[in-house]
Order: sequence, then structure tokens, then C-alpha cells
Amino acid sequence: MLDGVLFFPVTPFAPDGTLDPEALAAHVRAGVTAGAGAVFAACGTGEFHALSPAEHTEVIRTAVAAADGAVPVYAGVGGALPTAVALAHEARESGADGLLLLPPYLVNADQAGLVRYVRLVAEAAGLPLIVYNRANARFGPAAAAEAALIENVVGFKDGVGDLETLARTVAAIRTALAGSGKPFQFFNGLPTAEATVPAYRAIGVPLYSSAVFCFAPEISLAFHRAVTEGDEKTVDALLTGFFHPLVALRDKVPGYAVALVKAGVRLRGLDAGPVRAPLSDPTPEDLDALSALLERGLDLVRSA
Repeated sequence: MLDGVLFFPVTPFAPDGTLDPEALAAHVRAGVTAGAGAVFAACGTGEFHALSPAEHTEVIRTAVAAADGAVPVYAGVGGALPTAVALAHEARESGADGLLLLPPYLVNADQAGLVRYVRLVAEAAGLPLIVYNRANARFGPAAAAEAALIENVVGFKDGVGDLETLARTVAAIRTALAGSGKPFQFFNGLPTAEATVPAYRAIGVPLYSSAVFCFAPEISLAFHRAVTEGDEKTVDALLTGFFHPLVALRDKVPGYAVALVKAGVRLRGLDAGPVRAPLSDPTPEDLDALSALLERGLDLVRSA
């Protein structure tokens, strides 16, 4: 079972645009040392959409080696069914502990088709698998419960933000699994998830992705500690002074949920390179805003 702050590292690229495994290894080691509860490599923040199959395999191998058994490493997989299955096989061979299943490529499928997609990847992979509810892979409560009954499906991660449907989904999955003894976890997978943690916790979803951990583990860990301990004063201060303004900055440009995080990693001293097309790096003005916001967040942590 996973716990703590879940670390979704960026994927660094060299000046010539190729993968930079040395920078990735340093990034992962730093996150593990800082106190990550798990590493999720080649996922959304890691630009899964922009990686070739060979690069994906190298990212997972590098992350596994850098984590060195200290915490579990999950690999992002998804896309076209044959691609998802092939990447899952490679992730298993590379030593990944589990998978995060991103949406299938492009199509809007019916609920039965989504469940079949999960089943085929899960059965082929033979690894614990977390379903990611987002984009064109939106599971209703009944379909989510059916997917949860698949033997090695161990979690449901929500990136949609429809709390009413999610509350019914949590209840449906718990009812479906009642008496089975099967461990199962729910995750908040919205961008800048800290902004919605209080609401998600209220419906039984305490775990969340922390993109901020990539570039400001001090802020991420301080928030996690405060929300876990019920320190509402610190939670409110960090939400008002850092996370809500970060969401506003993020929402200025599509893709900033990844580009700002990668820029933040560069601001903290690791040259992670640019984002790959079709994403765009922050403008100089937005980069200055991110830098100022980062300093404000760190000041809030120091004064807490």
C-alpha cells in the first residue's frame, strides 16, 4: 500500500533534445532522499505522450536504478492497446513495481470497452495496476467497480474532478470489494492536486500526486504534514499564498501543468531541459512569476 507524498518526476532532455538519463537519475535520487512515498516515472508530468518506446524503457530503468529499492516505482503506460501492453511488458522487465494506466489513444470508448482495455493491459502486464480516470477514459461508478474486481487492479486515480460522481465511484468500488480482503487505494490525480486535497479527503480519497514535489519538496511535504495532522492554519496559508496562485498561473496556457513544473526544476538548479512539442515552455514573464511564487512558498514554509 502506498503512503506519503507521491513523486511524479519530470523527464529531463539534453540540449540536443535527446533523453538525459543522468539528469533523470539525479532528479529521482533527490526526490527519494527528500522523502517521496513512491516514484511514478514516465507519467503525465514526465511527458509520457512525448516519449518513444525506447526512451520510455530507459526512463523506467533509470528510475528503478535511482530509487534503488527505497520506494516503489510505478511506470506510466497507455495509448493504443498494443503499445500499452508492450510498454507494460518492458516496465516489468525493467523492474517496475506497478503501473499507472493512462487513457487509450484518442478514441471515446463506451464503458465496457474501457473495462476491457484495463483488463487486457492488466492481465498482460502481471503487475499491480492503477486505473487513471481522465480525459477520454472516464469511468462511471459501475465500470470502475468492474475494473476494480480485476485481480491486479489495485487503485483508482481521478483526474476529472467531478466529486459527486467520484463519491459514488468510491462507494461502488468499496461495495464491490467488500469482504474480499483486497487492498485498494484511491488517488487524487488533478493537476496541482494540493488545491483540492481537502475536498478529496472528505470523500475518502487521501492520496494525491504532487507535481510541486518535483521542484519544491519543502513546500509539498509541509503541506502534506499539515493536512495529515489537521493543521488548518498552515494548510490555509499554503493554499492561499502558494497553491491557488500556482493554479491561476498554470491555467494561463494549456500544458503549463507540465511546463511550469519543469521550469521549477530548472529554477532549483537541475537542468531538465525544455518540454517537448506540442507543449511550450513558460514565457519570460510567467517564469518570473513562478520564481516569485516559489520564493513566497518557501518563505511560508520557513515561517510556519
